[in-house]
Amino acid sequence: MEKGNITPVTEFFLIGLSHYPGLQLALYVLCLVMYLVILLGNSILIIISILDSRLHTPMYFFLGNLSFLDICYTSSSIPHMLINFMSERKSISFIGCTLQMVISIGLGCTECILLAVMAYDRYVAICNPLRYTIIMNKGLCVQMAALTWILGFLYSLTQTMLTMRMPFCGNIIDQLICEILALLKLICADISLSESILMVGSIVFLVMPLVLILFSYIFILSTILRINSSEGRKKAFSTCSAHLTVVILFYGTAVFVYMKPKSKDTKTSDELLGLSYAIITPMLNPIIYSLRNKEVKGAFEKVLIRNLYLKRI
Repeated sequence: MEKGNITPVTEFFLIGLSHYPGLQLALYVLCLVMYLVILLGNSILIIISILDSRLHTPMYFFLGNLSFLDICYTSSSIPHMLINFMSERKSISFIGCTLQMVISIGLGCTECILLAVMAYDRYVAICNPLRYTIIMNKGLCVQMAALTWILGFLYSLTQTMLTMRMPFCGNIIDQLICEILALLKLICADISLSESILMVGSIVFLVMPLVLILFSYIFILSTILRINSSEGRKKAFSTCSAHLTVVILFYGTAVFVYMKPKSKDTKTSDELLGLSYAIITPMLNPIIYSLRNKEVKGAFEKVLIRNLYLKRI
């Protein structure tokens, strides 16, 4: 990267997709609708997991964490993005950009670990069903959930503070949000330490959880195949199919968005794919768990019928 003059930065300009003004209104409407679906779908999952005692299990405790995480993740960037779509001056304050990066990195890392924790929960439920309630007790579940959030935000704070304390050569970010890789390109200093921490973080929060998930499902599949009855195999697989679908969606889209070859000709499509990755995955999570899980559908119907009955009374 060519180093320019150091620029005192009090705000950044997010100019991603600004060269397509005709696209702004369409993206505004689409993102607004999808954001409302995210808020509604994930809020419903959290509410029914609290109100229905049948869902007071480790699986739905972690699912509630995932839903809350998705709400916070999208709320950290989409509202400001919607404002910028309709604004000529597409800016964000230095502090606002810092907070956006802390939250997005922290929640992204937390989700990776949380998906691994949920895979371990499914492993214990299927491979050690008789000891499930003993192993996955309430205390352990709370500790594991807290650890995912703490580790994610410790890394996020470290990476963000190191990045934002460096001198910048400019304040124009060709993205829709404050994204770590885009900010590193603006720094007028040696970024080798930041790049090293970023690589370590990728291994710890992306590769290692994925490896744990793969090993968990290898043991799960091995256990399911040893079940004699087809009905038993179907029931065992149904308990983890929703989580497996979410994992494939999360890691599959992430790999497709961030590992595909980049070029100037595909820059616009890359930005649109990145936008869809940040919105579509949180939107589909509650839908997947609702469609693939009879307990969630039953709990939703129970809560809905109860509320309608109370209103009539």
